[in-house]
Amino acid sequence: MPGQVHKHHRIARVLADEIRSGVHADGSRLPGEHALRERFGVSRTTLRQALQVLGEEGLISTHAGIGSFVTFDGTPLDNRLGWTRALAEQGTELTTEILRFEEVTDPALAARLELSSTAFVALDRVRRLPGGQGVSLERSRVPAVGILAGLPGRGLDGGSLSRTLIAAGRITDSGEGVVSVRGLEEAEAEVLRRSPGTSFLRLDQVYRAADGSVVEQVGSLLDPAHFELHVRSGNGGRS
Repeated sequence: MPGQVHKHHRIARVLADEIRSGVHADGSRLPGEHALRERFGVSRTTLRQALQVLGEEGLISTHAGIGSFVTFDGTPLDNRLGWTRALAEQGTELTTEILRFEEVTDPALAARLELSSTAFVALDRVRRLPGGQGVSLERSRVPAVGILAGLPGRGLDGGSLSRTLIAAGRITDSGEGVVSVRGLEEAEAEVLRRSPGTSFLRLDQVYRAADGSVVEQVGSLLDPAHFELHVRSGNGGRS
């Protein structure tokens, strides 16, 4: 794994230098994935890790032809950065509080996701307005397999789950989700400092790698006064 991590950072550095020097300036598109893989002689996973790094640095953006995205107060949240960093970079004054970061066993979730292992890394976070009122409660579950086993004991890379998954070679290729509206349960309302029964958006998402394996499952409760889910269709590409 260390060699692979080094390789994708090297590719990202080369492309970043080209972008900054004007080789891909004025909104011109980077070459397609096939051309880039041929150029650098790397796998699809390694190339996508490099593109994720460029996305984190704000040097490229990706636009799915068909998909969805979440906005906070009208501004899109970039899943490549992770919501904590995306919110910070748009100047939103939210604080993030980690409620839980541990390895757990969840047979029901493993069965739903059709996984052989029942071990998950659980990361629960609440995001609060300056006054302390919660606007989102997110429960992330990552299969605790391979290098990700024992992650809570080692900690997150730079405090970011997204960055940690990229470094581990767990690159999201596709996702699916279900959105609904329901009232907050008593325990949720207490954490969010809201009244029980307050209506929140419920977003349940599963992210998968190119081989179909589960990268992450996330259940989010979002305040509809601030968050919106947008659905997009049509042709798109990377620029």
